[in-house]
Amino acid sequence: MYEIITDRFALADRDNDIAPTVPCDTAARDYCGGSWKGAIDQLDYIKQMGFDAIWISPVYSNIEGMTPYGAGYHGYWPQDIHSVNQHFGSVDDLKNLSSALHERDMFLMIDVVVNHMLTTLPLNVTASSFDAPQNNSATDITPFADMGDFHPLCFIEDYNNQTEVEQCWLGDATLPYADVDTEDPNVVGMLNTWIQDVVSNFSVDGLRLSTVKFVSPQFWQDFTREAGVFTIGEVMSNDTNYTSGYTQVMNAVLDYPTWYALVPAFQSPEGNLSALTTAVTQSQQLYASGAFMTGSFLDNHDQARFKHLVSDTALLANAAVWPFIHDGIPIIYNGQEQGLSGGYPPANHEAIWKTRYNNKSAEYLAFKNLNRARQIAITANTYFLTTPMEFLETNTNNTLAIWKPPMLTLLTNAGSTSARWNVTHKLFKSRQHIVDVLTCDVHVADEYGGVTVESPAGLPKVFMSVTTLVDSPDLCPASDLSGELVTWRISWWAATYAVICVVLLWIT
Repeated sequence: MYEIITDRFALADRDNDIAPTVPCDTAARDYCGGSWKGAIDQLDYIKQMGFDAIWISPVYSNIEGMTPYGAGYHGYWPQDIHSVNQHFGSVDDLKNLSSALHERDMFLMIDVVVNHMLTTLPLNVTASSFDAPQNNSATDITPFADMGDFHPLCFIEDYNNQTEVEQCWLGDATLPYADVDTEDPNVVGMLNTWIQDVVSNFSVDGLRLSTVKFVSPQFWQDFTREAGVFTIGEVMSNDTNYTSGYTQVMNAVLDYPTWYALVPAFQSPEGNLSALTTAVTQSQQLYASGAFMTGSFLDNHDQARFKHLVSDTALLANAAVWPFIHDGIPIIYNGQEQGLSGGYPPANHEAIWKTRYNNKSAEYLAFKNLNRARQIAITANTYFLTTPMEFLETNTNNTLAIWKPPMLTLLTNAGSTSARWNVTHKLFKSRQHIVDVLTCDVHVADEYGGVTVESPAGLPKVFMSVTTLVDSPDLCPASDLSGELVTWRISWWAATYAVICVVLLWIT
């Protein structure tokens, strides 16, 4: 899956030579002009990287104008959920994006915010009271025209108090987020009907649910059922036990507990790889569908890009491989494939058109190979998607070996220095030739089917057997493979010839 910030991904009706010159100052926190129409023009760029789904910003109208925290270009400040955000395009533009995706056998997932809404009206807000303008309860929020549709004002102070988290407000006195009363049956009914219409009108295939932990699980259970499509929720927590409860009321969750371990694990050679393996094991054990129904990611729009935190090339490469070899759904954030390095929001909301959608960058090509390798693995092993990743002993420091047949991944946080793995498990046939799909280099398993290999520059390796790749020359051309491929083909023909001879002799 490829995540798009709609306002920053692609401009419509711009010549490829002109678009990169169109400015976008992330510090200004304002709209830069990206649109659904522009995204249509770049769908092949995404598909050719191997992704078959996109996740786009919330599609409905946000508050207009500048606030002390900028404009609502990101889509997370909804004011009217019955009209689309005109900055992104028209209703027809969104429908055309959906159609264009489906014509390419791709899927559309839209981001959805139901926890809160915002108003441009001047609110008299204090820590303990709310006075609506002109001393009445009217709002300019659609469809909730009365403040009775929102929880009474209280800003969240104790994030360990779940009642407070679900019923108090995000934001602050400068820009309060009116917390929708998702326990009110009338409000719930309106939202359930609304999401059914959104899914139907725009042929939506999935929903990314924002600010999940700020809304009661009971609401999500009903809402996801009524939506009738795939749902994945954002539960920003490093606690697997806490997150696991939400896997009971929606299809999947973004795997934040693993992400919180992943980033420090590969940030330096001192990173704790054991904490990462523990987080994965816990998610496999505690989530309703194990780690299979999770979104696995390294970067997203809410967090500083990993490349902002780390400059070592080897560490960057190892961490970037992770989402593709994990049990869950790989998610890449727009610009990650171009090596962008923006820091904390809004710095990581860069304009992608400035990269000229380079399909030859090292990251783009690596993601393309990893996606293709996953597709081959799925074809080769019917149970690939339901076989949990297994951590194997490497007998060396600063290393991980991950087996998800038919794929063996070797990772290290040693940095740009030599790393070595000695995996003694029988994974392949004796002396079988195996290919690193990231480089197409060929190695040989030992006589027991294990793998001992060194990476002089500390780069990751993702191995599959030559025979698994034999029908996929688009990944690693046959000319790059070892003599085993030739030997295998000769052996096949020799065996066939022998069978024919035996049949002929028997007939005569």
